Amino acid sequence: MASSTGEKGLIVSFGEMLIDFVPTVSGVSLSESPGFLKAPGGAPANVAIAVSRLGGRAAFVGKLGDDDFGHMLAGILRKNGVDDQGINFDKGARTALAFVTLRSDGEREFMFYRNPSADMLLRPDELNLELIRSAKVFHYGSISLITEPCRSAHMKAMEVAKEAGALLSYDPNLREPLWPSPEEARTQIMSIWDKADIIKVSDVELEFLTENKTMDDKTAMSLWHPNLKLLLVTLGEKGCTYFTKNFHGSVETFLVDAIDTTGAGDSFVGALLKQIVDDQSVLEDEARLRKVLRFANACGAITTTKKGAIPALPTDSEALSFLKDKKKRQTYLKFSKLCCTAPPC
Repeated sequence: MASSTGEKGLIVSFGEMLIDFVPTVSGVSLSESPGFLKAPGGAPANVAIAVSRLGGRAAFVGKLGDDDFGHMLAGILRKNGVDDQGINFDKGARTALAFVTLRSDGEREFMFYRNPSADMLLRPDELNLELIRSAKVFHYGSISLITEPCRSAHMKAMEVAKEAGALLSYDPNLREPLWPSPEEARTQIMSIWDKADIIKVSDVELEFLTENKTMDDKTAMSLWHPNLKLLLVTLGEKGCTYFTKNFHGSVETFLVDAIDTTGAGDSFVGALLKQIVDDQSVLEDEARLRKVLRFANACGAITTTKKGAIPALPTDSEALSFLKDKKKRQTYLKFSKLCCTAPPC
């Protein structure tokens, strides 16, 4: 339910925003690519824009370089209706860049340029605490835990949001090359695990965190903690599984020709959060939760049919049309490859 004033609940997303450079040709190494498409990205920013594109209220908290790329990214947030009052600019560090190799199956490999980048330098005293306290949902990842001072800023923001009554949403968004070691990644990712109300992991992240190659319910439930309201495991083309205190199950996804999987998980998360921010009772009603997850799966599937994350995030009408129209879904499958060489729009 929206507030008594009719205003939708605010979803505040905390963390990094950067530029992804995506090869114009799939299935080649970075050195072999003839060119790259510039695409705005960064998981927390993707989630914020996904929420806004779907008609929700979203804000982004983070730090960008005081450079052309940083101001371009801030402009993209504003253009997409995301509140930018939580953005800081750093004059001494650049906006982060990532080169994303697309394999022939649409999956990605990353090479990052952030040494350090501006997002790593966000300090606790730079946080817009008023904005964070106004969140009904506070969403974050794990990249902001890698180095100081951003880790302390992350911890402060999470604490303030929780004290103000926000629902905490955590998507680790593992990027192993950024961590000093796999062991450090596991330790830091799990260090805030029991604070979250909602956690989303991919099947790859589930295997990494549990060090167990068996992808079953028992493995997933090894990540459960007593205060958790919803645990989600996304399974790519196999959909997702969900776990609550009282029920669990799976929801199938939609068959599309995947061009680029970048941002699909963020689109899924944004769709989920937008649907529950004003009515968290959905988390206790399996039938309604399944309907929400089907919508989230549709948003994730649509996002894979274009290159880049933010350019591919669907609007509410696009997602509803995709769900409603069987011919529309067949069109995505049949013709999405035509977008393969088109620039992000």
